[in-house]
Amino acid sequence: FKRTSNRHDYALKPTGRTALNALKDAGLDVIGVGKINDIFCGEGITQTYHSDSSVHGMQQTIDICKKDFHGLCFVNLVDFDALWGHRRNPEGYGREIEKFDRGLGTLMNELREDDLLILTADHGNDPTYTGTDHTREYVPFIAYSKKMKETGAIENQDTFAVIGASVAENF
Repeated sequence: FKRTSNRHDYALKPTGRTALNALKDAGLDVIGVGKINDIFCGEGITQTYHSDSSVHGMQQTIDICKKDFHGLCFVNLVDFDALWGHRRNPEGYGREIEKFDRGLGTLMNELREDDLLILTADHGNDPTYTGTDHTREYVPFIAYSKKMKETGAIENQDTFAVIGASVAENF
């Protein structure tokens, strides 16, 4: 079996308000790229873009950054997970990282002075591990802005709430 780019995730609606709802209610754009709209059942999303691949999703993100919008662009690049992680294909995973890295430089060049870029993942999926399920390693939390004056590390967190709080605090 192979997952297609037309697949949909049928998730449960969030059980309460999310940062996405708060941003939307404040009149900000909340743009979802990839399967973000599916993950949140459309809750808090003002605009959605389907992507056929991670490269396509990255290009859509770059194109969105070129537009005049004020709010959040929330992106899910699915190929790391669907094509390489679950399939336990480390060579394909490595090539995908290289493609992402090339697009990341272009994306960073499109960021405005007050934009905040956060790179993270919702779970581990080590392509060298046995089986096909998600793996348990820590995921990255990398934040970048042209305005940043300091660098450093945050302690390991037990929840993704710190990411939502960081996004909400940014606005």
